[in-house]
Amino acid sequence: MLQAVMITPGRIEFREIPIPEPGVGEVLVRILRIGVCGSDIHVYHGKHPYTTYPVVQGHEVSGSIERVGPGVKSLQPGDKVTLQPQVVCGHCLACTQGRYNICENLKVMGFQTTGTASEFFVVNAAKVLKLPDGLGYDEGALVEPLAVAVHALARGGHILGKKILVLGAGPIGNLVAQAAKGMGAEAVMITDPSVYRLSKARECGIDFCVDPTRQDLMLALLEHFGPDRADLVLECAGSGGVAIEQAIACARNGTDIIIVGVFGDRPPLDLARVQDRELRLVGTLMYQERDYVKAIQLIETRKVSIPPLITDRFDFKDYQAAYEWIDMKRDQVMKVLVVVEAANPSKKDARKLGEPD
Repeated sequence: MLQAVMITPGRIEFREIPIPEPGVGEVLVRILRIGVCGSDIHVYHGKHPYTTYPVVQGHEVSGSIERVGPGVKSLQPGDKVTLQPQVVCGHCLACTQGRYNICENLKVMGFQTTGTASEFFVVNAAKVLKLPDGLGYDEGALVEPLAVAVHALARGGHILGKKILVLGAGPIGNLVAQAAKGMGAEAVMITDPSVYRLSKARECGIDFCVDPTRQDLMLALLEHFGPDRADLVLECAGSGGVAIEQAIACARNGTDIIIVGVFGDRPPLDLARVQDRELRLVGTLMYQERDYVKAIQLIETRKVSIPPLITDRFDFKDYQAAYEWIDMKRDQVMKVLVVVEAANPSKKDARKLGEPD
């Protein structure tokens, strides 16, 4: 089978390796979709703080069960699935408290251990979740980033009836905003300087879409949310740190700010204002199985719409072209899928590959 290996930042090579056999408690998954996320892009540019090379990427994934190993009863060949990419120790304090997403010895497939960027992948059956018949493989690959959104919102407590501010309208910000609405938020505002990303947010039904480079964010909050502004703020932009500065500046006293975005560089923070207004900066990392279950429910009940987010598809052998396309288009790309099952089109036609399933 083929396996894609990022040898160094910006360079992907393919290797022919044997198809692995599932052991006790394991399953062999035929990989069909792999999503490219913001953290993957950091790896591609050599800016991810916790990844070394060479690395096999791929953690947003869907596929079908090819074979099951001894002792596996919950899954069978042909099942449509996604999987949780965490590899945890099971015995540290966090793990024993059920918070395995912050395991002291956490490894993530595609970053600190082998990811799913191959035609077949062996994984512990306990990490695999079946997808309902109504979900396609495209949607299945985006369960993982939606689970990120669900977990992030849970870090802010109950969402029902709250006014939510989401800073950053990329794929994760969009999913956070959609999940907030799907979980009963009274109103959701999302911000981004990209006209394209804001148009996608409107297409997905987000209540208020604001470009903070053209409209004063504080005035927008007062206009749409009233004098109490947002009940919860989620920073989903990361990168240069502009959004976290905006979050601290516009948060009302006592507000929680959930840090969802991945920061390649250390941002400046106005900690005096954090202290003076008794704000709480709350970290969020990945998800737990219950977040996956909730994410699947949100898609299945159509409270979260996935198709508007999928802007491009590339054949597996054009994996590197997917990154080059993202770099070239930047703000005109939302979610790129690598289609493992497809034939081999030319790079010129790769982005047009396939129809949504």
